[in-house]
Amino acid sequence: MKKFLAIVLAAIMICVSFVACSSKTDDKSNNDSQQATLTLATNAEFPPYEYKEGDEVIGIDAEVAKAIADKLGMKLEIVDTKFDSIIPGVQSGKYDMGMAGMTVTPEREESVAFSDSYATGIQSIIVKEDSDIKSVDDLSSSSKIGVQLGTTGDIYAKDDFGADAVAEMDKGADAVQALIAGKVDCVIIDNEPAKAFVKANEGLKILDTAYAQEDYAICFAKDNTELKDKVNAALKELIADGTVQKIVDKYINAE
Repeated sequence: MKKFLAIVLAAIMICVSFVACSSKTDDKSNNDSQQATLTLATNAEFPPYEYKEGDEVIGIDAEVAKAIADKLGMKLEIVDTKFDSIIPGVQSGKYDMGMAGMTVTPEREESVAFSDSYATGIQSIIVKEDSDIKSVDDLSSSSKIGVQLGTTGDIYAKDDFGADAVAEMDKGADAVQALIAGKVDCVIIDNEPAKAFVKANEGLKILDTAYAQEDYAICFAKDNTELKDKVNAALKELIADGTVQKIVDKYINAE
């Protein structure tokens, strides 16, 4: 009888153990399924801020966004799209936020709201090594300037030299190839991708004089103040504890 009772008790303990394990697994599955998703729109053509390694989007913005999502207890989903589709997508609610080395400008502030700045960028000018363009002062309305559509390089160049002087392209890489082919006289683009393009293509150089300096921020739909405030709070903590600077240094120092 004692042996029988011992076997029954052991069987009960095993069943209880299985039920407990099953309950923990179910809880974890439920927590994973209930975790809110933060959808980020970007344009993975802007190294080192965002670019692809295989099928994965990596870079400064991708890692900063992941750190923000972790702070908010959310799952990050990155959508790679055309740069000029980001703001309309955020406006319509298709994406929760946009992050693509995006500069805060008065024109953009008419359409979307922006977070606090998390990085500073420089717009640079790429030319061929034997170019007659030696500084920004050599550019004029008769120049042909390659830009990526919708970027601040595009906006500034049209403001300064007129729309006829600007050749807009979907990708920065396309503008650089147009320069190599002699279809444009120069390319205006952010300094970090400019360095990557010059390194990858012989016969090109970056002018010593910067074209413009700007602050990068994350964009949101204007009525999505709750998310903007939460992201700003998370971003403030990540800047204060050095996380953002560590991410920036990881990519820019590697260049």
